[in-house]
Amino acid sequence: MRKLSVFFWILAALFSDIMCAVVAYNYCDLLWGGKYAGYSAPASTAYIYAIPFALGIIVSIVLAIVCGKKAIKADRRN
Repeated sequence: MRKLSVFFWILAALFSDIMCAVVAYNYCDLLWGGKYAGYSAPASTAYIYAIPFALGIIVSIVLAIVCGKKAIKADRRN
């Protein structure tokens, strides 16, 4: 269980990094498009892309905590 806990912590960190990259790219694209290409959406709509990543981060953290607690209980039994 301890390995699963570590895996989910690493997965949450990766989701965080990927989320930042995706949102930053789309923000820059929408900012440029609003100025030069005539996009009608404001650049702040790029933050909508953060929602699925945020949900993934939350689920990963919850799973990491649950697996960590189960690992602690298993260690106490042995």
